[in-house]
Amino acid sequence: MHRLDLRGRVALFFAGFGALISLIMAVVLYQSAHDLGQRLIDETLSAELDDYIARRERNPASLPPSTVILQGYVRDTDGAGEVPDYLANLPLGRHDIHLGKLSYRVAILERGGASYYLLYDTSLQARREQRYAWMLGLMTVAMTLLSALGGIWLSRTVVAPVADLAAKVRHRSPDEWDHPLADDFPAGEVGELARVFDRHLMRMRAFIERERAFSADISHELRTALAVILSSTEVLLDDEHLSDRQKARISRIERAARDMAELGTALLLMAREERSLAAGGGCVLADVVREVVEKQRHLLAGKPVAVEVQTNPELILPADVGLVEILVSNLVRNAFSYTASGTVTVQQDAHALTVADTGKGIPGHAIEQVFVRHFRDMASEGAGIGLSLVKRICDRYGWQVQLESSQHQGTTVKVSF
Repeated sequence: MHRLDLRGRVALFFAGFGALISLIMAVVLYQSAHDLGQRLIDETLSAELDDYIARRERNPASLPPSTVILQGYVRDTDGAGEVPDYLANLPLGRHDIHLGKLSYRVAILERGGASYYLLYDTSLQARREQRYAWMLGLMTVAMTLLSALGGIWLSRTVVAPVADLAAKVRHRSPDEWDHPLADDFPAGEVGELARVFDRHLMRMRAFIERERAFSADISHELRTALAVILSSTEVLLDDEHLSDRQKARISRIERAARDMAELGTALLLMAREERSLAAGGGCVLADVVREVVEKQRHLLAGKPVAVEVQTNPELILPADVGLVEILVSNLVRNAFSYTASGTVTVQQDAHALTVADTGKGIPGHAIEQVFVRHFRDMASEGAGIGLSLVKRICDRYGWQVQLESSQHQGTTVKVSF
């Protein structure tokens, strides 16, 4: 369910509050008017009865009241006088009766051995009360609408500084951090909130600057050290006096240094903002796949493993070439490293990249955790970074990665673009 914003909640609160107050006032006014009308009718009945009894005492032949609103009856102790059946069995006091569409208020009084009946036609009073109820209902609706309009106006007036602050924070770029938010909101609670934002933004800016400096420094120092190692290994490998065993060890050092360089590049690229990565140019995946397969072929030295590569040069990814190469390298490296014999198939079509091998596979209990950073099963030889890095790259670009594996039956990894 979509939640209302602050303005909507203020307007809704005022509308509900106005409706509640108006409804309570309408009920109180209607009940007061009804009670007042009932009291006036009862007082009228009492006055008319007293007047008629006084006249009848002076003149026993006086007739009871008979008007459009009032109708009276008298029954003496000897049974003289006609009283309608609907009145004959009523006890003394006040009663409300209904005859068809008409309603009456009845007063019954016994005085001097005679029973006096006086009816007051309340139909007109009921119609007046009904009209009054309609008027109160319309007033309630009008007050609700006025309260809602007042709430909307008040919300715009009161919430405007908060909305303005939210807009400035939402659209604020790092280039505008030198201009404090508090300059636009000098006083009040919103000003205090703006000053809090400024303090946090200053801390965030300092933190980001430290991270940038650290990344730049570590990148420079790491690349310098790796360049020295790689250049040294290149010189040593050209030395004809070294034995094959020594050259193999130096080759391992060279490969480890290159892997370290690739991993450092990947981590530095992943540390960039998404916008900077999205700005990467087109990457021809087929070229990357073939280059990576050739670079990693040394892992199959001495193994009876056949490599099948199928590519489609039409697929061009809007992604950073370095990250795509790291993704493919991790998948191909794992397939080559964990396949002792059989076949490794690298298939790339217009929609996906699939790397399948006939290696030792992954145990069933470990499949759900292979993309977790630093996770390693007992048979793993790596640091547990490769597949987690693949997953992070796929998440960054919105790609889907699927892994299927059975122990001793191989592994298949599919990346859908």
